[in-house]
Amino acid sequence: MKALKIVINGLPGNVASIIAGHALKDPRITLLPYSLTGPEIESDRHTISGTVIELIQPADRDTKMDALVKRYGEFISVDFTHPSAVNDNADFYCKCGLPFVMGTTGGDRKRLTQTVLASSVCAVIAPNMAKQIVGFQAMMEYAAITFPGIFNGYTLTVRESHQAAKADTSGTAKAVVSCFNRMGVDFSPEAIVKERDPTIQHELWGIPEAYLSGHGWHTYRLTSPDNTVVFEFQHNVNGREIYAEGTMDAVCYLDRKLKEGEKGRIFTMIDVLKG
Repeated sequence: MKALKIVINGLPGNVASIIAGHALKDPRITLLPYSLTGPEIESDRHTISGTVIELIQPADRDTKMDALVKRYGEFISVDFTHPSAVNDNADFYCKCGLPFVMGTTGGDRKRLTQTVLASSVCAVIAPNMAKQIVGFQAMMEYAAITFPGIFNGYTLTVRESHQAAKADTSGTAKAVVSCFNRMGVDFSPEAIVKERDPTIQHELWGIPEAYLSGHGWHTYRLTSPDNTVVFEFQHNVNGREIYAEGTMDAVCYLDRKLKEGEKGRIFTMIDVLKG
């Protein structure tokens, strides 16, 4: 068995299923055949590429996860569940001493941070696991720090489109808006236009029908006070494959940090990319 063992929580969700499929093919990873799932899931099994994975209900997670630790030793939990479960899951991971990668967006992020820092657990927490988009965010962060106020007076519009099942506003969009705020733009995250209607997405946005159930299209448009200058930043992702490679890299990075003796720390995807 490979040394780096993980559990992917959130099956049979689409993103968790894609991540699990990649984990099964990654020579660095051993995917343990178990997954925490939501109370609304009636099945107790889910199959990925011929591997049967046992689905664990919230009521059973304490005893089941304790048994997994005793059977397999240390492992990393990868969370692609639901925004409503973010804080409860983080509380559980920290209580049980389970290091984790949190790819789920939403929840109370301040509380999430406090929970980890008050524990001995290490985690990689990122609103986006796509390495190229994280790199774009890093460029925006650099601009915010290096050129504060560069867009003073400009008007910002932000629109993002994701599959109908995505309950919350994009965490990536919120992070980029924060950068533009520091560059001098007066814009509230509540003003982000969030599209979840497949008909509008396909007919008006031009999103391919094959990806209506899994995509992430973002456009940030800045207009000068006199309307003579426009800057536009756009990243359109079809499908979810882009998130898998970054997630596996995050797992390996976290494993390395744990072996170095790190405790009670939060790492970002920027740390992963630099590492």
